[in-house]
Amino acid sequence: MDTVLVVDDNQAVCQALSLMLEIAGYRPLSCQSPQEALYFIEQEEVSLVIQDMNFSRDTTSGEEGRELFHALRSRQPQLPIILLTAWTELEMAVELMKAGAADYLAKPWDDNKLLNSVANLISLYKLQQDNQQLQQREQQRQAAFDGADLCGLVFASAAMERCIDLALQLARSDVSVLITGPNGAGKDKLADILHANSPLKHKPLIKVNVGALPMELMEAELFGAEAGAFTGATKARIGRFEAADGGTLFLDEIGNLPLSGQIKLLRVLQTGEFERLGSHQTRKVKVRLLSATNADLRQDIIEGRFREDLFYRLNVVELALPPLAQRKDDILPLVEHFCAGAGAALNKSAALSKSLMLDKSAKEALLAHDWPGNVRELENACKRAVLLSRSESLSCSDFGLAAATASKTILDSSVDQAPENHGQGQQAGAEEPGKAEIEAALVEHGGVIARVAKSFGISRQALYRRMEKFGIDGKRQA
Repeated sequence: MDTVLVVDDNQAVCQALSLMLEIAGYRPLSCQSPQEALYFIEQEEVSLVIQDMNFSRDTTSGEEGRELFHALRSRQPQLPIILLTAWTELEMAVELMKAGAADYLAKPWDDNKLLNSVANLISLYKLQQDNQQLQQREQQRQAAFDGADLCGLVFASAAMERCIDLALQLARSDVSVLITGPNGAGKDKLADILHANSPLKHKPLIKVNVGALPMELMEAELFGAEAGAFTGATKARIGRFEAADGGTLFLDEIGNLPLSGQIKLLRVLQTGEFERLGSHQTRKVKVRLLSATNADLRQDIIEGRFREDLFYRLNVVELALPPLAQRKDDILPLVEHFCAGAGAALNKSAALSKSLMLDKSAKEALLAHDWPGNVRELENACKRAVLLSRSESLSCSDFGLAAATASKTILDSSVDQAPENHGQGQQAGAEEPGKAEIEAALVEHGGVIARVAKSFGISRQALYRRMEKFGIDGKRQA
């Protein structure tokens, strides 16, 4: 309930105004002197003051009212003040309005006009306070991230602010960090930030998408192989651990690492030692390990698919990245960023130029959509919108969204053909698998999603959607 302070030396005026304000839903306070008014301002949280212009010294000059006004303004510069007097000296009215008085009304007052003024001024006052708090938060955030390399990350939500703040704290250490979160949420971007703000920032950052590696080549990719170690290995090759020696190694989709690879990874983390495939020579490296997963590794431990001792080695600190649906404040800044990038790319290719403005329906639809594909889905939607729009502003239909319904209507083609981590989209001639085919393929390929998707010639995202559609639990099929 908003508090309104009434200052008038006439007790009847104070009572009348207090009754009117109380009926209108305000909490009235009243006093009869400037000294009492200044006391209330210090002791109470007042949203607006209605003050008389004349008190005990005289009844017509308005000088006491002028002094009170300036005293109030010096203590709370934004506090709205309505001046109320029976003597409406135009010159003083102009002077105090220029000095910041919110309104100037004559006695006897009009109740409706006064209440409208009170309501409007309190609303404006609250808006100003909210804006000040937002500006203070933004200044605090900028101060906290001053000098940090955020690797081009675009965000505005408090959830991401907390996440980035923790990432910057962790960046200064050499502990292993497990980044968790759904596909497409930006886990690789957090890995970039962890490395870019670490003492190892001038050393290599090597990224490996474990889920995209064929199982038979995974250990060779990570640890290297000697010539002849397997079919097609015509010469020795170093692995990703050797390439990252002295720097940072980021293993994405770590939950897809087979048990044999997990044993070797655990050994490297414990001792820094490993052997290439086909070699008995022990090699030693020192790397800072970052890993990421969208899987529930604790459940995988229970079901025997992931080693508990390795989990605790990887998860010294967990950095949990929330899905886009839980950080709605990031959506519009990301849209502006992605659309600007897509527009620039079109301009470079001599395509049409766009103002990249969003109409109201587009903003509502973008904020209402759940974004199951997270930031990656949003980026694809922005590219689609910029490409297909024929007007100066982007509408919800340009993004493939229904107006204000939050329906998941981004075209399948825009997601199915979204680039994978190695720049490959859905393959030409892709098979459209049914429930039985997917279940059989999961059994055949040991539940490895990347291999199943490859066998059908579709992306992993497309396979996940079909599994969800058919109610298939990939873990149980493995």
